[in-house]
Amino acid sequence: MLAPMEGVTDNAFRTLCYRNGADLTFTEMARVDNLSRLKRGELEKITITNKTPTQIQIAGAKISEYEKFLRGFKAVEGFMGFNLNLGCPSPAYIRQGLGAAMIKRVSRVNDIVRLINRSGFECSVKLRLGLNGYEKGKGIYLNLIEGVDASFFVVHARTAKQTGRDPADFSVYAKCVDTGKRIVANGDVKTKKQAEELEGIGLYGAMIGRAAIDNPGIFNELRVRDCS
Repeated sequence: MLAPMEGVTDNAFRTLCYRNGADLTFTEMARVDNLSRLKRGELEKITITNKTPTQIQIAGAKISEYEKFLRGFKAVEGFMGFNLNLGCPSPAYIRQGLGAAMIKRVSRVNDIVRLINRSGFECSVKLRLGLNGYEKGKGIYLNLIEGVDASFFVVHARTAKQTGRDPADFSVYAKCVDTGKRIVANGDVKTKKQAEELEGIGLYGAMIGRAAIDNPGIFNELRVRDCS
């Protein structure tokens, strides 16, 4: 899967990666409050112009804003559902209770997923391991996975305090898989050997971000099996 990346994963780049083996792509993140107000710039982020399989990534905490947005949303060819952002580490987002700050709000996240499902759309979740090492140690990411009925969970194996310079912690994936949910690995997936090891653990798939910018062909290079 191609990761959602701000200013990168537009229609052209999503299609390029799809043609090079990505089974599923994602738009850059859009705020549901702005989408519900029909702000042009935010709507442009989620525009799908062709058949490339794409999930729309959205961020927000208020049920009323999701309800308003979904009432006016019309699916197009290529649209494969929504992805909830529970991973953005931006301090501004976290102060507003968005992004990685929502990992602890299991009931609210599940309510949002159910609302999206009732509207007739699939919903996945992308999350980090918590805001910091303490939350990671308490296993709040596992509580979220266990308590939410999403179609799959993309687990970025870092906390919100960590950066891309910190190594992703692949050791968390076995516990994630033990929840019985579909788990997609994210963070530092760069080699065929890693992909094979992740498949051996029981991962549903792998999501690639930065590595695809320099090499869009990485999806075919790392492929172990078809996403299904």
